[in-house]
Amino acid sequence: MDRAHFFSSQAGRTINAPRQSRSRFGIGEVVRHRHFDFRGVVFDVDPVFANSEEWYESIPEEIRPARDQPFYHLLAENEESSYVAYVSQGNLLPDIDGGPVDHPTVPQLFEQFKDGRYRMRRSLTH
Repeated sequence: MDRAHFFSSQAGRTINAPRQSRSRFGIGEVVRHRHFDFRGVVFDVDPVFANSEEWYESIPEEIRPARDQPFYHLLAENEESSYVAYVSQGNLLPDIDGGPVDHPTVPQLFEQFKDGRYRMRRSLTH
């Protein structure tokens, strides 16, 4: 398999990833966690795990996701707060509620919510 290398500042190391990976969700899509009660909007996608070893090891082994799948950066919310989450593809589902996400950073990254997804601000796309 053809591999690409990129430096992840979050992980503090170079990541070895497949050149082509199949992400199930796209930027601006609203998703829900499979096991925990939160939802969020995707604002970035890593083709494989690209966070710190400390973060990865902090996940209990019995629920720790495989590294070789896409991981999503989410502007997330639950009943109590808004935060940024980093979630494996296997732990995400499409959000069936279909409503907008009430996260304070959403207006900085996205222009509008329409048909169940957000549109990235034009000034942030290339």
